[in-house]
Amino acid sequence: MRCPYCGYTKSEVVETRDNEDLDTIRRRRKCLRCEKRFTSYERIENVHLTVIKRDGKKEQYDIEKLRTGLLNACGKTTIGIEDITKLAADVTREIRSGEVVEIESKLIGELVAKRLKTMDKVAYIRFASVFKRFVDAEDFEKELQLVIE
Repeated sequence: MRCPYCGYTKSEVVETRDNEDLDTIRRRRKCLRCEKRFTSYERIENVHLTVIKRDGKKEQYDIEKLRTGLLNACGKTTIGIEDITKLAADVTREIRSGEVVEIESKLIGELVAKRLKTMDKVAYIRFASVFKRFVDAEDFEKELQLVIE
């Protein structure tokens, strides 16, 4: 780490703290030459996930796309924006914790559906109608029976 004041490359860490996002570490350092203090940040470099769509096409994982889908499914339900953000973060954390960097969209949908089912039945049915590609009213009825039981 190069001192921003004198350019010397040796310093000692005086204090270390995790940031709120838990992905960044803040370190207070002291230059061993000029003895001035400065702050550095360490961030874990995330591996880019690739989503394999139903048609076989691949695209980069986008948490914003997941949030948008959740916002549509959860509109006018008991699920608030904070819950949607947490759900999207939890699903993202779970798929990142796996050993693969390519993940099928079906698995992401299943993870989301599983969580929504316990949070709000209406939001779950809305999400499932898109995720499972309901074609007619009978598809809704079958899924609704599963949720009610």
